[in-house]
Amino acid sequence: MAPIKLYIAAAALLTSASWPVAAQDAPVEEQIVDAMNKLFGVHPGFRANHAKGIVAEGSFKASPDAASLSKAALFDGRVIPVTVRFSDATGIPNVPDGSGLANPHGLAIKFHLPDGNETDMVINSLKFFPVATGADFRDMLLALAASPPTAPKPTKFDEFVASHPNAPRAQATVQTPNSFADEQYYGINAFVFVNKKGERQAIRYIAAPEKLVHLDAAEAAKRPPDFLIDELPARLARAPVTFHLKAQLATPADQTKDGSQPWPETNKIVELGVLTIDKAAPNSLEAQKELLFLPGRLIDGIEPSDDPLIDVRDGSYAVSFSRRNP
Repeated sequence: MAPIKLYIAAAALLTSASWPVAAQDAPVEEQIVDAMNKLFGVHPGFRANHAKGIVAEGSFKASPDAASLSKAALFDGRVIPVTVRFSDATGIPNVPDGSGLANPHGLAIKFHLPDGNETDMVINSLKFFPVATGADFRDMLLALAASPPTAPKPTKFDEFVASHPNAPRAQATVQTPNSFADEQYYGINAFVFVNKKGERQAIRYIAAPEKLVHLDAAEAAKRPPDFLIDELPARLARAPVTFHLKAQLATPADQTKDGSQPWPETNKIVELGVLTIDKAAPNSLEAQKELLFLPGRLIDGIEPSDDPLIDVRDGSYAVSFSRRNP
């Protein structure tokens, strides 16, 4: 079953759940979280989206090329400790890892800088985002929630897709990985690097694994429900996991405000450094409740682009955090 259809089926199963009703005059960030609660149900203590995950620790060391693009302390060549969280999609804490519902998978990285500051990257396995704005994302979630299998055709989601064709195209770019470590993750928002000369370069992040391994839907469905969550600590006990953090560079012809529009694959890609993950957090379930990753938590040398979703994501994540940690 395609992931979009799975979301619709999940909505039908959750219609008896209790959730807050979104106030139409509430900020869009709050409305998004309410819409997620409507679609996935309310699960106290868990995120409204990407509820199921695992925390690990490691380090990042930048490449010399990174310093030429950005003056950020993150890229000065020192070894930077990191906390990372891998996750499944949806706000369902026990979603099976092999289900299409669990796509896209997420990778959130918190960099602990020498001066005590932190900066975050929040990326996922979608090559581009389904929609361009927070309001559109809210409407997509509500359309899914209002489109159970028994809904008359065209459903609310059919009508949404008719005017937002990139939504199913984006979802079609994801597959179930063999491991969180064998997946490639993409930054859906553009950011702006500023170097010591004051030169500015718009980028989108990529975290590339040492090898990319995807499962077909039939094989993924046969795996145990927690196979991704269980596999990562076992792998880390044997050896560290590494990713190559990269930046896709925008050209003057590329827009930066719409994450639903991918840049050409021919754009230059620069390696920023190596992310090494060497141990799983011993108390992952408790640790992730206290972690808040914000894509807009930036430091000197990295600036937000004109993409409105950066602020919307920050606000939505903060609302979700406040509800799981009242």
